[in-house]
Amino acid sequence: MERKDFLKLLAFTPLIPQHMNLSEFEKITDLPIQSGKMPVLFTSHGNPMDIPKSRDERPFWNALFELGKDLQNKFEIKAALVVSAHWCTTKDTQVNVSPTQKQIYDYYGFPKEYYDVIYQANGAPEIAAEVKHLIPDVKETMDWGLDHGAWPMLMHLFPEANVPVFQMSINYYASPMYHYELGKQLKKLREKGVLIIGSGSMIHNLQLVMNKMRTGDLSPFGWEAEYDEWLKTQLIERNVNNLINYETSHKLGKLASPTPDHYVPVLYSLGLMDKGDDLSFFYEENATIPAFSERSFLLRQV
Repeated sequence: MERKDFLKLLAFTPLIPQHMNLSEFEKITDLPIQSGKMPVLFTSHGNPMDIPKSRDERPFWNALFELGKDLQNKFEIKAALVVSAHWCTTKDTQVNVSPTQKQIYDYYGFPKEYYDVIYQANGAPEIAAEVKHLIPDVKETMDWGLDHGAWPMLMHLFPEANVPVFQMSINYYASPMYHYELGKQLKKLREKGVLIIGSGSMIHNLQLVMNKMRTGDLSPFGWEAEYDEWLKTQLIERNVNNLINYETSHKLGKLASPTPDHYVPVLYSLGLMDKGDDLSFFYEENATIPAFSERSFLLRQV
């Protein structure tokens, strides 16, 4: 289902998170506890126009590549879980437990070379099943794969496709607090070698982008820098309530994110954050298109 179709639907069934302590979790998983917690990412996935570009042409792709090398040198990554802006469901949250991952080209009308890019990663069904154990109301499915909120950044983060990966959907009509709390429910996976990645964009107004691009103008509107600086401050100062209530905590919140899909992945990353985590920005350059953000950060235990 395309996101435009979601706006036609009104049904919303809230998910009530279930608590499970560590001893209970140990009973239903064979994944060993590691000595240190896995980092957490929030990353932009770039815009689809940049997909065919090389890392030499695209600094953001290179930043992901260097980060991936560093992570694999320092951590034993069993699997990656991606919460992508491009998989939205309307009544529940779903997790993909397929052992194979079909590549989804969920963009339309691009030249042929945009569909010739191949990224073949395995799924992680046994590890994906742990999400269901942690949060019983999450629904399992095999009807998804890797969309362009996932594979374009993964092909640079893990270019050898040697990390199994699976996605969890975004319940489109759920509240921001729902997404934040769901992130908190996934924390124990950090102790099991699972790298959890929120993939979206903290500024994403597609209508404004398209209207301006039709004129051939890729310059920013001007307000993006103000809002991005505010977002940066909130992240550094751990003002989580302001970030959860993004629609009202800043005058530009609704303009920057008129739909929740690209913003709420950051709430999963924030829900996974521990007090002892260091937050660093591995990419914070100006975006290549207006009304968009590529600010990306890493949470790592210190």
